Formats: sequence, structure tokens, C-alpha cells
Amino acid sequence: MKLRVYFYILVFLLLLVFGFTLYENLHTMSWRTMTIEGLILVALIYLIIFYRKTVRPLQTISSGMDLLREQDFSSKLREVGQYEADRVVAIFNKMMAQLKNERLQLREQNEFLDLLITASPMGVIVLNYDHQITDLNPAAIKLLELENANEVKGKKLSEIHGSMPIDLSEIPMHETRSIGLSNGTVYKCTLESFIDRGFPRPFYLIESLTEEVRRAEKKAYEKVIRMISHEVNNTTAGITSTLDTVIKELESLAEAQDMRQAMQICVERCYGMSRFITNFADVVKIPKAEPEPIDLNRLIGNLTRFMEVMCLNRNIQLAFHPDKNLQPIRLDSSLFEQVLLNIIKNSVESIEENGEIIITTGSQPKTLVVADNGKGISKEIEKKIFNPFFSSKPQGQGIGLLFIREVLSQHDFQYSLRTYPDGWTRFIIRFD
Repeated sequence: MKLRVYFYILVFLLLLVFGFTLYENLHTMSWRTMTIEGLILVALIYLIIFYRKTVRPLQTISSGMDLLREQDFSSKLREVGQYEADRVVAIFNKMMAQLKNERLQLREQNEFLDLLITASPMGVIVLNYDHQITDLNPAAIKLLELENANEVKGKKLSEIHGSMPIDLSEIPMHETRSIGLSNGTVYKCTLESFIDRGFPRPFYLIESLTEEVRRAEKKAYEKVIRMISHEVNNTTAGITSTLDTVIKELESLAEAQDMRQAMQICVERCYGMSRFITNFADVVKIPKAEPEPIDLNRLIGNLTRFMEVMCLNRNIQLAFHPDKNLQPIRLDSSLFEQVLLNIIKNSVESIEENGEIIITTGSQPKTLVVADNGKGISKEIEKKIFNPFFSSKPQGQGIGLLFIREVLSQHDFQYSLRTYPDGWTRFIIRFD
């Protein structure tokens, strides 16, 4: 029951006593009765003053509590003319002004943060207390190759592990890991947390490092290749020139036949080393792509006829299934032809003997797929396969896939190479 009701009850009882006393002593009014009636009137007047000085300020403060409950921080209380109450009102109004400013500032900061996260090129994934995905920014949707955020909202990372190219489940809290994918892309992924209502909520930051890593790698291996090529070619040129001169001088001596043969082997070995280094130098000298509209189906058709001989010698069936609705694609035909030769050659070497290579093109979206049923690529090798000069073959130089990577990057084509659960290894190139 409110204090005002208690006051009304007290006033009613005093009025009742006043009326009853007046009624009982109406004909025999004595000084004692008049004194009692006067005291009752004084008490009523005092209660009225007490109401204005105490109960009304309390009602005003109660109204302020209602404003706080409704979170209406824009309203203020009026002074009531009572010193203690007015002090409370002043403090209350000051508190409401501070709450209003803080709320406005917090709202502006949240709006700025939302705009910043939305526009950020870094992917942001926010989880709830149960580690379920609640929010993703546009960059995260693109990096995770999703159609929209609703595909994964409300799910745990473990539930969508197979549908996302990036595996985030193994990143420890407050740590950063670099994750490489089968298409040569590299991501820096961080797991952190923020405090929400007193409890930590985790979130992931995903940043693409592909271009930075590639530029740094290219700058490094170009410098190394040029230095090695210069030193080796200069050295082998001097050695071969000297050996050729000595061989000619020893031609007249029959007993020097074995020595001449040994020197000739050394010369051939020097030439072989020079060719070996030249192969690396050629990667540095890849010409700039000059794209023009090309009929990809026709280009692949001509190339498969050229590669059929190599495949037949190993009993490998080479099949091409073109999409006749595929429109011309802008690319450098000479460079892209070398890319296809390297891809098919890798498939042949993976199969070795008795297998299949199937080449298909698609128009929706524009894609090229080279699939083989060779021995496949392990998960460990899959992450390193596009690293410069990495090769899983005993005699491999790691040049073929590096050449493919550089040419496709020049064209801004997306690509991936991995072995799928059905046992087929697919090199997929996306032109859209």
C-alpha cells in the first residue's frame, strides 16, 4: 500500500473523530471539548503541511523511479521546495543526464563499430556462450564461401566443418594461426573473446594474407634465382670452355681416350646443370598476360589431341566433356595452354599407368575441371602444394604448380587442387 493511502486513512480517522466529538457535544459545548476540537484541527493543518513537505516529495521521487524503470533518461524531476527532497531531485537529475549521455555515447559507438565491422575486409564471426554462431560480417561470408549468414547462424563450428573451406575448430583461445588451403590461399585466423553481461563471448578474426605472402615469396625467390643463375651460368661457361679446349688438345693422343670421355661427361653435366637453373629462371620471366576472348572448348580440344599420345603409352583414357553453352573467356591463350599442359602432365604422373583423366567445362558458373583417379593428394601435402618449389615427387623441382599459380593469379582466376572423398583428384578453375 502506498504512503499516500496511509495519509488519507489518517486524515479520514481524524475527521471522523472531529465530527463524532462535535456531534456528541453540540448542545453542551465546554472549553475542554473546544480544546480537543482545536487540537484536531491543528493536527489536520499539520498533516496537510506534512503532506506537502514529505509525502509529495516522496511521490516525486517515486515517479523518478518509474522513469528509471522505463529507461526514460530524457525526463527530469521538478523541485518541490523541500530542502532534503530538492537535494535528492538534483542528484537524480544529474544522474539521469549522465545516463542519457552515456547511453547516447554507447549507441554511437555501437553504430560506429557495426559500420566498421561491416566495411572491414577482415572476416568477423561472433559466437554466443554456447559457441554457436550468432553474427558474421560480409567479409566472413565471402571468405567462408557462403550464400548468406543464415546458412550457419545458430550452428556450432563442429556442425559445419565440412561446408566451410577454413577449419577454425582447432585454434586455441587467444592465439593466432596461419591456415593454408588447397587453392594456395593463406589466412591468419585469431580466436579472442569480449565481455558481454559479465561473461566472455568468443569471436574469430579471419584475415587473408594470400597476396602479401605471394608477393613476399616471389620477391625472395626471384632474388635467389637470379643470384644462383648468374653464379652457376658464369661458372659452368668457364668450365665447359676450358674442358672443350682440353678435349681438343687430347684428340691426338690415343692413350687419352678415357680422359676425353670423362671430360665430355663433365661438359654434359655442366650443360645439364645450366638447363636445370634455366628452368627456375623461366618462372621469374613469365610474360605479362594479355587476355583476349578465347573459345576455351576449342583450345582444350586441340590440346587433348596433342596429349593423347602420352596417355595412350601409359594406358590412360583422356576424355573431354565440353559445355557447348560456354561463352568465350578472356585469357592469354599461350600462357593458359601451358597451364593446361602442366595440369594434365601432373595428372598423368599421378596415375602412372592404367587410369582416367576427365576434363569438363561448365557455363553456370564458368569453370574448368581436370579430374584424375591417380594416387591422390594427402591432407598434409594439400596445404603445401602451391608453395614455391615444393614437390612431392622424388625428382620434382616444384616449378609446374608454381608456374600455374603465377599465371592464374595474373588472370585473377580462382582455383583449387585436392582429392575428394570419392577418390578423384580435381583441379578446378573458376573464371567468374
